[in-house]
Amino acid sequence: MNERVPGKRNLGGERAPDDRITLGAMRFEGRHGVSPEERAELQPIEVDVELSLDLQAAGVEDDLARTADYGRAFTICREVVETASFRLLEAIAEGIAQELLAAFPSVHEAVVRVRKLHPPMQGTLAYAEVEVRRRRVG
Repeated sequence: MNERVPGKRNLGGERAPDDRITLGAMRFEGRHGVSPEERAELQPIEVDVELSLDLQAAGVEDDLARTADYGRAFTICREVVETASFRLLEAIAEGIAQELLAAFPSVHEAVVRVRKLHPPMQGTLAYAEVEVRRRRVG
């Protein structure tokens, strides 16, 4: 897109490594857990994702093709949580991170947080959460 939009200028400079797309509190249902009893029933799983990539070109050009489509990222997260069964939250997070890095070549880092909202514990616990941070190699 070559149309100039007031207030949008290419300021040049170096790549902005702190640019991020964040998807927060995505809620899905899946059959995950160590015990067969946990995997027998659907349970709510919450996911947060941070994708680090250079967003300058997308912002300047106002072009979806120059960024990571967060609708597609949402779908990837949902598919991992809802179509597979994992014993560990770590495995869910790892699967999501790997799928996101494979789907979006411009993303150089993916941070994924996965929460089990009703973990089987004796006592009061709001949730159990894991976080993984995966960087593109090479």
